Amino acid sequence: MRLPRSFYTRGDALSLARRLLGKRLVVPAGAGERVAGRVVEVEAYMGAGDRASHAYGNRRTARTEPMYAEGGRAYVYFVYGLHHQFNVVAGPAGTPEAVLVRAVEPLEGVELMRRRRPGRPDRELTSGPGKLCRALCIDLSHNNEDLAEGGRVWLEDAAPVSPDDIASGPRVGVDYAGADALLPYRLWLRDSPYVSRQK
Repeated sequence: MRLPRSFYTRGDALSLARRLLGKRLVVPAGAGERVAGRVVEVEAYMGAGDRASHAYGNRRTARTEPMYAEGGRAYVYFVYGLHHQFNVVAGPAGTPEAVLVRAVEPLEGVELMRRRRPGRPDRELTSGPGKLCRALCIDLSHNNEDLAEGGRVWLEDAAPVSPDDIASGPRVGVDYAGADALLPYRLWLRDSPYVSRQK
């Protein structure tokens, strides 16, 4: 079952990050096929007060505009001229918080993922934000897509994850954020081999 709007709008990005673990990220692949993976690693970005966030200080640009939408939108951006990154917007409209999906466990359309990322072992098909976007064919055309009602990318419900199975630590690649770089806003499934890193 597709996750409803209310799943994304209740609570802040950190609570959404925790609830996203274990859910299924789905992208249709044509001819009735789809590629999908179980969310195993996420990072929360807490908006205007978070120095690691694109919206720090309430920066509002064409790039960050989707972060200011009502929760349940996709925020996709391109980094280093190489990789797309897929984020889920959290909370009410006007509160620019989002959750970066860092890694998923391949579940559906695995053969198609292999063709999109040839030569990689299955464990590395989607074990990072750029890798999963390439494997699931997520790009800038998915930016601002409605995850609750749109037809190009969405999340589906799944069995809840036990709090005992969740680990946390600092986010990756945000050293510029000073003390905020040390906040334990990265969450992952402790025993999953598909996370981008275990610490």
